[in-house]
Amino acid sequence: MDRRQFLAASTVSTLGLMPGQAAIAQQAADRPFTLNYAPHFGMFAKSAGEDLLDQLRFASDHGFRAWEDNPMKDRPIDEQSAIAKTMQQLGMQMGVISALKGVWNAVNFAGVDSDARQAILETMHSIVEVAKRVNATYLTVVPGLVDPKLPYEYQLANCVDLLKRCCDIVEPHGLVMVLEPLNTKTNHPGVLLHGSPQAYLICKAVARKSCKILFDIYHQQITEGNLIPNIDRCWDEIAYFQCGDNPGRAEPGTGEINYPFVFSHLAKRGYKGIMGMEHKNAAKGPEGERAVIEAYRKADPMGVVEH
Repeated sequence: MDRRQFLAASTVSTLGLMPGQAAIAQQAADRPFTLNYAPHFGMFAKSAGEDLLDQLRFASDHGFRAWEDNPMKDRPIDEQSAIAKTMQQLGMQMGVISALKGVWNAVNFAGVDSDARQAILETMHSIVEVAKRVNATYLTVVPGLVDPKLPYEYQLANCVDLLKRCCDIVEPHGLVMVLEPLNTKTNHPGVLLHGSPQAYLICKAVARKSCKILFDIYHQQITEGNLIPNIDRCWDEIAYFQCGDNPGRAEPGTGEINYPFVFSHLAKRGYKGIMGMEHKNAAKGPEGERAVIEAYRKADPMGVVEH
């Protein structure tokens, strides 16, 4: 039984439909989403299997047209190439890969240590070939931890200066760093960048097309709330979104965020970029994976599938 036969059979059993009705419902369920939601490896592993390429195919079968993979730089080159080839065949767009995996959780952008700052530049050089190999445009950048020895304004100035030097590395290759504010209340105490107004100020100061904002709705709900007004105020500097509900950091509908309203707002504003699904599954196993897919069907601006 191939994947689509499996999906149709699942629809019959779960919805109690006749086979003809199931085929119609399945066709609607597999249509591309309005927004470009991007799952990640492991999210559908119980349904698709452990093979990474099968996970991509499974997601494509369910209407997903984007993908993201923070640990991409740590994967073998042949695996990176296979992922890129499969995504190209499926018509899927690569979302963010982490530019600074392994080095961001320290004082670097905020401080004056020349070795730490040089290490950032060397890491940015190393991510360029990876990004080109997997057809990625967006590089997640978290500007490290605060430097308690320096006044905040000096830290911001140091951050802006180093970001400009990073832009010099990635911009000639058409790459875009997306700065991600992280919440300090639940997950990442001590990070320099935590608020959307702060990210907006930094991007305006850097003033380069290769330095934009990654607006993670989960983090910003915790940090500041007031999601729609802050999105609108930062709009011209936002290049990428990620999501997860709060509390719990699972799929939409498992927490307090009104994701149907937020997604509808982005669609009405004409957002054509990627919405990274940077969260866990609320429930385990294939049932939990089906719940994730259904959660995005319900929250997507196109609405739920009519049965």
